[in-house]
Amino acid sequence: MTLDHLKILLVEDDELFRLGLQVRLQKETKMAVLAEANDGETAIDLAKQQPFDLVLLDIGLPGLGGLETCRQLKLNHPNLPILVLTSRNERSLISRLVTAGAQGYCVKGVAAATLILAMRSVIAGASWWDATATAEIHHTFQNQSSEFTSNKLFENSSRSKIDALTRREKEILTLMSEYKTNQEIAEILYISSGTVRVHIHAILHKLEVSDRKQAIDIYFNSER
Repeated sequence: MTLDHLKILLVEDDELFRLGLQVRLQKETKMAVLAEANDGETAIDLAKQQPFDLVLLDIGLPGLGGLETCRQLKLNHPNLPILVLTSRNERSLISRLVTAGAQGYCVKGVAAATLILAMRSVIAGASWWDATATAEIHHTFQNQSSEFTSNKLFENSSRSKIDALTRREKEILTLMSEYKTNQEIAEILYISSGTVRVHIHAILHKLEVSDRKQAIDIYFNSER
């Protein structure tokens, strides 16, 4: 699978939001919304009829509901990436999305460029948790770790961030720590350099850093 001509299943019960999102995605020449559904049952049927590269899934669906729709889609199609769109940001929702099999989570209203990056990251095999979800995870970690010293907190925080990466992201970060170029990483992992760039974008986002050097610093701190 390449990042060309990506086939999207859009599952959203709000007609106006669905129309607006489809219009925005039409501007992406290498993406196509091949099918739309306004409930989970229809989405599950559509996924059985043709292959998709990504399901863009509203969590607040009527009837079956977004979480159960996600579970059933992953049960029927384990390798089908699912990116959740929601207006909710409760801390408890994050763990339920992970359990249901979602690879990503974006709050509705996120910048279009961020949503596109999240979609491409999830399709490429990475995961994507938006800033709100990441802040909640870090808040939980800080509360649980209050008995440790500040140095220990920093080391554990680095390790926690690394643990949140996918297997592929960890492989790429390890190679980054060896100062491999994007092309060298692509050749070692037998993937395209474009896919490497997508993974690195996701790694920097999850580690909350702006460049490779800072990401490598977190990697070495986690290894202490």
